[in-house]
Amino acid sequence: MIGNAHIDAVWLWPWQEGYQEVRATFRAALQRIDEYPEFVFTCDSVGYLAWIEEHDPDLFAALREQVRAGRFEIVGGWWVEPDCNIPGGEGFVRHGLYSQRYLAEKFGRMASVGCNVDPFGQNAVIPQLLAKSGMDSYVFMRPQPQEAALPGPTFWWQAADGSRVLAYRIPHEYCSPGGHLGVHVGKALAQLPHTTDPLMCFYGVGNHGGGPTRANIESIRELDGSDQFPQMLFSTVRAFFDAARATGRDLPEFDGEIQPHAVGCYSAHSGIKKLIRQTEHALQAAEKWAAVASATTGLPPATDQFEHAWRQVLLNHFHDTAAGTALPSAYDDARDQLGEARSIAARLQNQAIQRISRQIDIPDEDQMTPLAVFNPHPWPVRTTVEVEFGSFLGNGGIVAEDDAQNRIPVQSARSTTVTGGRRRLVVPVELPPLGYRLYRMYPDHRTAPGAAVERDTVLENDHLRVVVDPATGWLSSLVDKATDAELISGDAARSGHAVVLNDPTDTWGHGVISYRDVIGAFTPMSVRRIETGPVRQVLRVRSAYGASTLTEDFVLAADARHVEVRVTIDWHERLRMLKLRFPTGLTDVTATHAVPYGHVERVADGHETVSHSWVDVTGTLGGRPAGLSVLNDARFGVDVTGGDIGLTALRSPAYAWHTPQPLPAADDDYEVMDQGVQRFTYRLLPHAGDWRAAGTVRAAAELDQPPVALLESCHDGPLPQQRCFAAVTDADNVVVTVVKQAEEQTGDYVVRGYETAGAAANATIDLPFLGRTITAEFGPHEIKTLLVPRDPARPPVEADLLERPTAAGAGPDEPDGERE
Repeated sequence: MIGNAHIDAVWLWPWQEGYQEVRATFRAALQRIDEYPEFVFTCDSVGYLAWIEEHDPDLFAALREQVRAGRFEIVGGWWVEPDCNIPGGEGFVRHGLYSQRYLAEKFGRMASVGCNVDPFGQNAVIPQLLAKSGMDSYVFMRPQPQEAALPGPTFWWQAADGSRVLAYRIPHEYCSPGGHLGVHVGKALAQLPHTTDPLMCFYGVGNHGGGPTRANIESIRELDGSDQFPQMLFSTVRAFFDAARATGRDLPEFDGEIQPHAVGCYSAHSGIKKLIRQTEHALQAAEKWAAVASATTGLPPATDQFEHAWRQVLLNHFHDTAAGTALPSAYDDARDQLGEARSIAARLQNQAIQRISRQIDIPDEDQMTPLAVFNPHPWPVRTTVEVEFGSFLGNGGIVAEDDAQNRIPVQSARSTTVTGGRRRLVVPVELPPLGYRLYRMYPDHRTAPGAAVERDTVLENDHLRVVVDPATGWLSSLVDKATDAELISGDAARSGHAVVLNDPTDTWGHGVISYRDVIGAFTPMSVRRIETGPVRQVLRVRSAYGASTLTEDFVLAADARHVEVRVTIDWHERLRMLKLRFPTGLTDVTATHAVPYGHVERVADGHETVSHSWVDVTGTLGGRPAGLSVLNDARFGVDVTGGDIGLTALRSPAYAWHTPQPLPAADDDYEVMDQGVQRFTYRLLPHAGDWRAAGTVRAAAELDQPPVALLESCHDGPLPQQRCFAAVTDADNVVVTVVKQAEEQTGDYVVRGYETAGAAANATIDLPFLGRTITAEFGPHEIKTLLVPRDPARPPVEADLLERPTAAGAGPDEPDGERE
């Protein structure tokens, strides 16, 4: 019997109320500990302990005493109970990193059991994330038995890399009434097998906190002596898992994700999901540049500032926040908290990049403006950057030159301001891995300011041919020129793109499997070409439905292998859903979905599911392999039916509406979500073969972390006009996501990456900014962390996600000076 108090930091109340409830609940738990010598309390969110330390030092000291006495158990090892689908892979890593380090510092011990009872589904990578954060077990509740079959209440849960934890699904509920527990325990037993093996039941008043009551505890004493109930022990989650292991029985195994529950949560409140995604990536990019600047320019460490910013992100991973199921004011607070984190990331990134950029040697030239472009990825990136300039380059044509004196076209685009004196330029760039390149901008009197605007609806470059049908507002043709494969069949082209569905379901989407009730579609109002030039072509499609408008800008850059679509929605529909459908002519389809630090294959049956940053359909066209990856920067809900992908652009349920609570009778009596203007971007990446060969994972990362273009000035400096600081040179299936300074502030560095394709790899990681080269073996699907000492005499070592060295070595390391 596990005495606990599930505390929603935010839900039908703001975080300030949750903050107070944590204090009240923990005080009550200490009172029960004093009153009942056998009682034990379990806490599962490390962030709540930090709140207590922050404002009630006497209570915090008392908690520490009971932790030492074994009466106040700390499990979880994560900052809060996060949603397990919306945060990125690195977000989960930071839950363990900062939480376990906090526990070690404040309590002298770390959590060995993961505990996340309330979130709405469990992604497939969790066992690896737990195991590499010092936890060997995991307790959860959702999805429940009627939603997802498991081999038993207690089972070994295994991730694709082979990591596993002993897991337990809580029967019935994690909360209980405040009175007698006979009915509560009876309902739990009804979901459990008849066995002599140990079983676990949570009890205690919860959601708004409270914890076990005297009536709860005294009823357990009574029931334990009854012949109608099994032996009932006041205990800990750790003791349960130890007892489960001690039986010596072979427990069943389960591989992969445990889904779904409440599929509406993948799309409810698109704004919070976009803020979380953007803030996570802003912090990761800033950490890379801060690490590079520390080694190359002596920039002081900012680990404490990064930790503070990450804690703000972790708090907003809380399941009711990230899932979009909290009250409206919660999202005002979340905007401010995540805004603070993004501001910290922007400031620290700017400091680092400016420190590096000012050391570039940029000789003074007449009528030349330098532009330094920084690539945050440890692989080469070819893309375009947009930058606003003042009028100092004049109003005529502009040309750029790179460090090798190659002449590069520059295209003018419409400025973001209507005030005179500003110009927006689009520049094609080829950037070295995790590094920068300098471009010199000159007035070019040989070219006109802008090319003539064409009226056709075709976009074409050396790789793709795209045709937009003015009658539908969607593609009538998408040809991959490498294979001449036409991805859009005639039927697919007419099946509808921006479709509106009736969605009378609650905020969670309880009981929903799929969204299919199409009631209309956006009607195209205009299709026009707004840019034509040597760098890119842009078609703008404006559509309307009811009181809502949709603008999609189709952007095809001169050397791009993808079509970028920039979406602006002005939405005013209630209890409706907008799906953007991408129909293809593919057959024999395999559907693959991104999950945090991994991927899974799912049946293409039209069910609503969750994809992190990309979804892919790969099959055959005319007997040849082909496919389409859809990448996005802010949307999570998808469905795949055969070769057709549907991306849930937004939903408009009422806030925090939980069935069976009825809505008010009048339409305007309640506030609904996602009203007004919203923006996001998706990319269509056609390919031959499968998504691995297409580089889908890296392409999605480039959308989430774009290059930074910095207007510079002329000055002397020791750095060349092009520089690489880190690169993975011989394993395309290894993506390095993190380069940062170690948390111990020893001057050492941390490099983290993961294997993306399900195939073992021997990766060479060059770190010219440290004068080192590392060889690391990645198993299939493995997340690997390396500790890299600043001292070249000390070898790098493998570490867990808490930055603790493991027994395995990192492989050979050799100083390579300034090799790039």
